[in-house]
Amino acid sequence: MRAKQKLSVTAAIAALAAGATLSAHPSPAYAASSPTPITASNFWLTADYGTTYSEPVAGLLQQAGHASVSTVMDHANHDRSPATAISTQVHGFIWDSGDNNDTNVAPQGITTSRDAIGTANNGRYDGRQLIAASFYNNDPKGSRINLTDWDSNYPDKYRYVLLVEPTGTKAAPSFKDVQIHVGGIAWYGNYLYVADTGNGMRVFDMSKIIKTYTGGDKSLIGKHDTHFYAHNYAYALPQVGKITSNVATGTTKLTWSTISLDRPKKSIVMTEYKCPTTVTCNYPKGTTRAIRFPFASGGAKFAAKTYANQALNTPFHYLNGVASHNGRWWFNDSHDKKLFYWGGSGAVSTYDWVSSGESISYWEDATGPDELWSLREGLGHRNVFAVNQGSYDG
Repeated sequence: MRAKQKLSVTAAIAALAAGATLSAHPSPAYAASSPTPITASNFWLTADYGTTYSEPVAGLLQQAGHASVSTVMDHANHDRSPATAISTQVHGFIWDSGDNNDTNVAPQGITTSRDAIGTANNGRYDGRQLIAASFYNNDPKGSRINLTDWDSNYPDKYRYVLLVEPTGTKAAPSFKDVQIHVGGIAWYGNYLYVADTGNGMRVFDMSKIIKTYTGGDKSLIGKHDTHFYAHNYAYALPQVGKITSNVATGTTKLTWSTISLDRPKKSIVMTEYKCPTTVTCNYPKGTTRAIRFPFASGGAKFAAKTYANQALNTPFHYLNGVASHNGRWWFNDSHDKKLFYWGGSGAVSTYDWVSSGESISYWEDATGPDELWSLREGLGHRNVFAVNQGSYDG
């Protein structure tokens, strides 16, 4: 794990100029009302891990070729730089100028290899300690993962991996773009779960990255002649499953804004993005719900049918980020630049947070303080950063 970064006075001034939030000693600014339980059995998931995609995925691995995560990172080709988003951060970086200023893409979700395997093997998946961030792309329409090395013995670099949906058969496989908002991601075992706003989640397998052809026209996707194209990306991650969100009769369909993993509770939590009913807004309005769905016993998959084991009406709005750890909750209100902490009962604590804040991931650490990792969407200020969770837990 990298040495923690200290914020000097000079760095603080520079951070302020760059739009960072400065809060040397975070403390609750005010108490919000608390979430209240609703009927969890009104929400359930149906899971498909093989029926739809297993044959074309097998064909892609055979014909396009396989690349391990370690191989992908050995060829990382984008530089990241140290940067400050908030004065309380213990780590932080910013993407290269292309990603930081590209109006066609936007960062959304975040997860890490600590989600994938916890503190085992010092949090290394395939020998690498990694930060993964999801981006949606408007031109061409699609989505990707920025996979970033987070070990001091590797270069400060990252690599694009395009998310793709397999098509065809094992004998004649191809794929198409995954044209979703990718508002949240959660990595558990080999599986990368990706929020699909109106539907639930899509599932990808980090052990099944494929090699793709970097030549040809950037617009090309899938197999053409003898090559597999992915908009000039060298690697693509094919979808292996889908998780469909269902609700009881009379219950409003969930809007999957973002997701996060709760490792101790062996579950994924989700929340919605909703505006207050009193404002003019192009998004859904009303009460924001947060729901917890448990994994099947002993693995990183959901059962064929999984009922929620916790469901909440929250008093919050504009939620682009959620995290949970052992039943505790954090919620990011990106509009009001607030981070809410709720311990599962009692009062809510409210903290100043960053502008244009997005998803949150909980980082377990066996040798130091646990952390909250997050990222910012705002053009020119697309930071990735971590704070000690103990500074934001009431």
